[in-house]
Amino acid sequence: FYPLFFKNNIKNGLLSCHRMAPRLQLEKDAWRWAEMVKPEDITHEHIELAYRIAVLACKRGTCRRNCKGNPNCLVGIGEQSWLGEIDENAFHNIDDPNSERRDKNTFVGLTNLGATCYVNTFLQVWFHNLELRRALYRFQNSRAEGHNTDSDYEPRTICEHLQYLFGLLQNSNRRYIDPSGLVKALGLDTGQQQDAQEFSKLFLSLLEDTLSKQKDPNLQNVIQQQFCGQFSYVTVCNQCGRESPLPSRFYELELNIQGHKNLTECVTEFLKEEKLEGDNRYYCESCQSKQNATRRIKLQSLPRTLNFQLMRFVFDRQSSHKKKLNTFISFPEVLDMGPFLEGKEEECTYELSAVLIHRGVSAYSGHYIAHVRDAHTNDWYKFNDEEIEKMEGKKLQLGIEEDIAETAKSQTRKPKCSKGYHCSRNAYMLVYKRQTEEIDQTETIVEVPAFLQKLVDQDNKKFEEWCNEMADMRKQSVDKGKAKHEEVKELYELLPTEDGLSYEFVPLEWLKKWLDDSTAIKEIDNSQFLCSHGKLHPDKIGEVKRISLKAADLLFSRYGGVSRLGQSSLCRDCVTQRCRVIRLKNQLNEDYREVMNLVKTPMQSDESGFWIGKASLRSWRQLALDQLEEDEEETKHNNSKVNGEKSSRDNEDGDGEEMKNFNEDILCYHGGLNILENDRRLVSAEVWNKLRMYFPRAPEFMQNNEACQQCMRLEREGKENEALNRMMANEQKSSLLNLFQEKNRPTLQKWPQETDVLYIVPYYFVDEWRKFIRRPAKSNPVSSVANSLLLCPHGGFMFTYDSMLFKSECSCLSMHSIALLWPAEWEVISKMFLVDQAISICRIHDKTHDNGNVQYQTYPDLCRECREGFIFQQQRDMSEYAQATVYVRKVIDKKRMIKESAPDFSVSGSDVEDEREEPKMDGEKDPDFSQLNETASLSMPPVTAACKSSIRRSTRHRKLRGEKALIVSANQTLKELKIQIMHAFSVAPFDQNLSIDGRCLTDDSATLGSLGVIPESIICLKADEPIADYAAMDDVYQVCMPEEGFKGTGLLGH
Repeated sequence: FYPLFFKNNIKNGLLSCHRMAPRLQLEKDAWRWAEMVKPEDITHEHIELAYRIAVLACKRGTCRRNCKGNPNCLVGIGEQSWLGEIDENAFHNIDDPNSERRDKNTFVGLTNLGATCYVNTFLQVWFHNLELRRALYRFQNSRAEGHNTDSDYEPRTICEHLQYLFGLLQNSNRRYIDPSGLVKALGLDTGQQQDAQEFSKLFLSLLEDTLSKQKDPNLQNVIQQQFCGQFSYVTVCNQCGRESPLPSRFYELELNIQGHKNLTECVTEFLKEEKLEGDNRYYCESCQSKQNATRRIKLQSLPRTLNFQLMRFVFDRQSSHKKKLNTFISFPEVLDMGPFLEGKEEECTYELSAVLIHRGVSAYSGHYIAHVRDAHTNDWYKFNDEEIEKMEGKKLQLGIEEDIAETAKSQTRKPKCSKGYHCSRNAYMLVYKRQTEEIDQTETIVEVPAFLQKLVDQDNKKFEEWCNEMADMRKQSVDKGKAKHEEVKELYELLPTEDGLSYEFVPLEWLKKWLDDSTAIKEIDNSQFLCSHGKLHPDKIGEVKRISLKAADLLFSRYGGVSRLGQSSLCRDCVTQRCRVIRLKNQLNEDYREVMNLVKTPMQSDESGFWIGKASLRSWRQLALDQLEEDEEETKHNNSKVNGEKSSRDNEDGDGEEMKNFNEDILCYHGGLNILENDRRLVSAEVWNKLRMYFPRAPEFMQNNEACQQCMRLEREGKENEALNRMMANEQKSSLLNLFQEKNRPTLQKWPQETDVLYIVPYYFVDEWRKFIRRPAKSNPVSSVANSLLLCPHGGFMFTYDSMLFKSECSCLSMHSIALLWPAEWEVISKMFLVDQAISICRIHDKTHDNGNVQYQTYPDLCRECREGFIFQQQRDMSEYAQATVYVRKVIDKKRMIKESAPDFSVSGSDVEDEREEPKMDGEKDPDFSQLNETASLSMPPVTAACKSSIRRSTRHRKLRGEKALIVSANQTLKELKIQIMHAFSVAPFDQNLSIDGRCLTDDSATLGSLGVIPESIICLKADEPIADYAAMDDVYQVCMPEEGFKGTGLLGH
């Protein structure tokens, strides 16, 4: 009755998926019948209920996402994007190549290569200087004129690069071009942002030097004609009135902006009179003595292009770093320079042509942008790397760019500006062009020469080919998508199965990938859903979908697959096992009370009982619950698991003491009954039969079963061996008592007078022997002395006399360090143990000269070749390490560093002793690196060198407060280490002062190995005051050390 009632409820919609959304509720309903049905009474209807065959399929629009607990729900698996009309753009992820095409009447942008925005801004400003562009087009370029268009043109010199770049900026079909050729030729680091003003000066100087070598006089002087003006430093003696002019050229006027509001004030301060008094008095040649004087700058002539550098980046003496002045400065569109000239020329009126802007509140980070006026149309444009925007209407606010990471509340209010004026807090360079009375429109047109246009046409051809290739790829993707669209529409309608018709199961994830066009479709694989009986596991029903046989045949024929799961794949064995587990879970508490009461009842004298472990009896309810849950998990599919194989739970913590299986606590190692009777007790057959219901695979031992004979024999043998080991330990201890107690030990620091020979064994042997003597029943006896550990492959000794004297061998040989023996002890050891090689050190007196000289010789001799190779390998390992640990310790001052370096007084005395290090005497050298030229015959060192070698050196590192461990490699640079430190301590690289052993680390490009940073090094970090807007860095690699500048680049002739 119950299965029929449940099935009818499903058909009536009472248990439909969309009315009962929770997946757990579906699981509960699928097995509700198991509480009333015995495992042997299960029918096919029960099996179908367990596999949810009759759950109603969801209709489109009834559930927002796919119901994983319902195998008949085929909604929300990705079909939405295929049903109905589809936009062709959904079939590809290729951008329209025309988006990379330059629009009509627009300018071409420049790609930012990482942190090269400062280069791009100046290139755009110089490109819009028509006279400079026209002059560069006249530059004689024989390579370009004779270039064969079958190969790519590659400029070599700076002028060739700039000429080609200007040609592309003028007539390229691309929306933006790549300036990497010029940047590479200049040798600039694309990951470091540099000082833009310094770049401008150095580049124009380099360009002037290159063009001065041209034969064309117009080319030779074009930089001077465009940018060079003259002024004089005029000093006037207050005593005699003598004027001393010092003429000079300038390419830009550097104006202080502190305390000023407009450009006129800045220029006035630049030209103001300066008094020379006191210690700063001027030596007058007429008076032949130092006199008070005045000095001022007089402008003599102005260039066609007048550059004003607003000194926004100034040096802060307190922080020892540059900082940015965010002062608002107003500047006019038309500037009259007549009042500032000594001798007024015919035309001194200038018109604003460009404003260069730095976004950001720090001198070491931010982004560069240029506002430039088109000389042909007089329209203003914003050049921001690849993006170019026309500035008109409300957008025409020159020099205004919002600072990076600056909130509206923190922004300083902009002062009001009069008409014809602009105001900016970010403008750092103003470019003015001299006005002419009559503007000839032909002068605003610059033609690209034919040889250069041919190269531009070649690049345009490549761009058009790329556009066509991208368009073809888009078309192919669209055609493929349309075909997939038709296939999905055809097959999706066939997926739902009808009552009474054949069906199959396919993976839900495969269906999703089939409907996801971006995923490559693999064959259908149902093997991961099989139970240990080779059928569909009931717990995997939420990961498969039930589809019609017709749809399954089409999918398998088109895509292939393995392990087809049809109607016959419903597993009766798994359902029966689950039913049994569910029923036993419900019955467990009642059986527990009954068993515990039966255990308390005394057994009859003639009743035969069963052995049960006491631990198993105490925890059998929890073990039974774990076993039932494990039985549920046991049939869950695992690709590497077959029927009868243990579950993963059996293998977890296998070496632990926790009991996993019932009654395993009375098993011995051989699988028999444990010989320890105190660990087990007898129970009645009634109790055992109850427990067998929950633990059918538990080991069974009846009362008359004997304990394991092998264990009993081993126990007897173990007692006999223990007695023998105790006898052996006592004999060896009495024979070598001083060696065991570490008393009266010979040392090389103070050679004993009673003998001239000492013997050497590995300390490892002595240590293991002492362990055996202390605990002979728990440790294995030592049988041999492996002296070969102290020898090289040639049989030579690997220790120098000094290395044994000071006990300072490297960690590589620490486990093979030595112990010294008296001759009598060696004689005993030679009899008791197997010795592979005798090693000794002898004291040899110089009998030819009565001067008291003593020498020491080892047998076998020192192998100099192997030791030198070992030392070389050690040094190389120190400079070629990978994934090693170093410690960075942040300090504020020397007092703080000393305080934090002191040992912690809360540690034990032995730990403090471990941390103490042996002090080195003046002139002492590391014996591991000072024996390259010594022979096996060694002279006794001075007595003063024998320092306190009994104090152990610490081999571990104790971390202190303010210290962090970093993983580094020898081949990484100091700059990369600073980036790691930045993330660990939140200190910017330019604020980091690093030192190791009092030696400063300053070369950012040097590797850690070359700087002497070895594993376990302690690097001290002293942080300067942090930069305010460190978090507001805009370009990809903003951090740079300002001291480096353009060192090593082509701008300085390198």
